[in-house]
Amino acid sequence: MTDPRSFETVEALEACVGEEIGVSGWIEMSQSRILRFADATDDRQWIHLDQTRAEAESPYGTTIAHGYLTLSMLPRITAEVFTLKPRVAGINYGLDRVRFIAPVPAESRIRGRVVLDQVVRVKPDTIRVHMTVTVETDQGDKPACVASAIAQYIVST
Repeated sequence: MTDPRSFETVEALEACVGEEIGVSGWIEMSQSRILRFADATDDRQWIHLDQTRAEAESPYGTTIAHGYLTLSMLPRITAEVFTLKPRVAGINYGLDRVRFIAPVPAESRIRGRVVLDQVVRVKPDTIRVHMTVTVETDQGDKPACVASAIAQYIVST
């Protein structure tokens, strides 16, 4: 993994609207991570947890990560891709569109490509950053997930 791209000002970030601003490092999607997510969410569908049954009955031949587990990696992905120096705090503001296109097999790796779509000034000390994050796996040619994510940042003025 490389160091995140650093933006010294909001204006520097705004200047990159429309660009791919970076690619995260690879993230392991181990069976133990999938099990921990199932415990946290009570989503215990066999396709995520039962390796023997998944090998026999699943079209993927193995267990797969929950779609929402993949989605929950977006904050990590974006933090690896860029930093905004005047940022004081940040929150997940929401998602405009999410599609789960291909499965994430257990024991595979994912990474995210981040395109900066829009920077909206909400108040002098608050911005909303709209990004398209494309999550790819090391085991497929289709993206696992494409999400239009929005983060809200409080910035020093």
